[in-house]
Amino acid sequence: MARSDEQRSREAAEALEHLGQRSLAELSMESLLQSMADLTKRVMPGDPEASVTLLIRNEPRTVVDTGPLALGLDEAQYRRGDGPCLHTARHGVLVEIGDTRVDSRWPDYGRHVTAHGVLGLLAVPLVLAGEEQVAGSLNVYARRADAFDEASRAVATGLAPYAAVAAGTVQAYRKAREAADNLQIALESRAVIEQAKGILIERHGMTADQAFEALATVSMSRNVKVREIAETLVLTGELPPVRSRSRRSADQAVHQRDT
Repeated sequence: MARSDEQRSREAAEALEHLGQRSLAELSMESLLQSMADLTKRVMPGDPEASVTLLIRNEPRTVVDTGPLALGLDEAQYRRGDGPCLHTARHGVLVEIGDTRVDSRWPDYGRHVTAHGVLGLLAVPLVLAGEEQVAGSLNVYARRADAFDEASRAVATGLAPYAAVAAGTVQAYRKAREAADNLQIALESRAVIEQAKGILIERHGMTADQAFEALATVSMSRNVKVREIAETLVLTGELPPVRSRSRRSADQAVHQRDT
């Protein structure tokens, strides 16, 4: 027997309470977000599939999904550059398609979705507090037309804030990880540049500033990073020659203290 709206709402509330009681030690943020998608699939009507789209600097990606159908329908929008879920993420508005066979807003996408057995769609905006240039959408793909009513929309909009918190935390972690990786790269670059400067100081009696100027001159003439020039010098013991009209200035920098 089909579950009533009251049963679905009760299941959603109970599942959310259960999730809230679990510690992050046993449930990572990615797992929490996946649990939100799985919960959406379980409590929403229309035998649905679900996913979460994040729009980061206007670049969309699906961070979790309940199966290949939801992922594929998300990516079909990304390839087209538009669609209900992207519209929701970009504009922060709920989008509902009662029947994909007759909705005229995204006709090409509607035909694609219908061909894959999805007849109803609900996209709920995710408000990511403090996240600049990041937006999101909780996507529900129903296999039945006119699957959503006021009660099921309320369930979906009730789930969205939890998904938004999880998505925002995942994005914050990824940003922190990226910043840490960039810092590590910067430290490694500094180390090899200092090694290269030391070689030039020892061999040519340069000052630290003169050594860096020599590296920078070769870097500009070859249109490569200073780090790459420094790595070549450290590995080979030789400073690559300057190309084109910059050759004289680099030679002067290298031999300034020798003359």
